[in-house]
Amino acid sequence: MNASIRAVTLDLDDTLWPFAPIGARIERVLDAWMREHSPATAEMFPVEAMRALRERVWRENPHLAHDMGALRRMTLERALRESGGNPALVDAAYEAFYAERNRVEFYPDALDALARIAARVPVVALSNGNADLVRCGIHQHFAFQVHAHEHGAGKPEASFFLAACERLRCAPHEVLHVGDHVDADVRGAALAGLRSCWINRVQARWPHEDVIPDLHFDSLAGLADWFERVAEPA
Repeated sequence: MNASIRAVTLDLDDTLWPFAPIGARIERVLDAWMREHSPATAEMFPVEAMRALRERVWRENPHLAHDMGALRRMTLERALRESGGNPALVDAAYEAFYAERNRVEFYPDALDALARIAARVPVVALSNGNADLVRCGIHQHFAFQVHAHEHGAGKPEASFFLAACERLRCAPHEVLHVGDHVDADVRGAALAGLRSCWINRVQARWPHEDVIPDLHFDSLAGLADWFERVAEPA
């Protein structure tokens, strides 16, 4: 791949930080919040039951797969209603969730690498999740963020990638999408016409034959090093 990359679109969860620890903390924080503010809900929906309810709401509403916030609110509202709690507590419960969701612990290489990449090309956040760049403390490194819930679809839909390209005023082949997920990130971007970079921190094997990533690193630092070696500033 040559160095004619004018911009980067970047996945967030499991690319800049691991999501599993965040998910576990969210469950504990919500459980504690319910025990304080709606004990009947906490009694009826302890951690495992709340998780099962969330998964059920996800399955019942596939049309909202691109809107994690809406699905989370639906889960909280249903838990409150079914337990005889006060549905008016949804906003406060959601805020407890959202504050914890944005308390991220970056991979050791991620912040420095992000700053190095952003110094060379515009970087756009392109994530199916609902992380808030300001709350995460990294908004200064991004030109903007494309939200799946606002666009109406998320990765791997081609329109999601192309919306970012259009806003960047770049042709798809001038944009490099960077992420950890084989299908949502790398294959999805490639099929949409973007260049692709797989951040493979777990040393997995590439499973597809029809599409391969243009770049492949075991950390975001590897991509930052690549830009500093061969890429020209935008």
